[in-house]
Amino acid sequence: MEKTEIINLVISSLEEIFEHEDQQVVFSEQTNLLGENGVIDSMKLVELCLALEDKLFEKNIEFDWQSESAMSKSRSMFISVESLSNEILNQYINQK
Repeated sequence: MEKTEIINLVISSLEEIFEHEDQQVVFSEQTNLLGENGVIDSMKLVELCLALEDKLFEKNIEFDWQSESAMSKSRSMFISVESLSNEILNQYINQK
């Protein structure tokens, strides 16, 4: 799995989560997820993690967002689409 595919997976998951929202958000690699100008709240963050966990499981990739090490990186991991994609890619590489 390449980074571009992971980015597209994260963006499609976000689009599904926001599908029925009044606000229109255009997602890109640079979209801020949390923090200043972040587009998701804590509930949507959990929805995103669960959606990614399911989608990645279908591709035989384990996305561990609940472990102690993942949670210690959680602030930086969820800053943007890019940082989340990088974390998923790193986890994928380490699973090989």
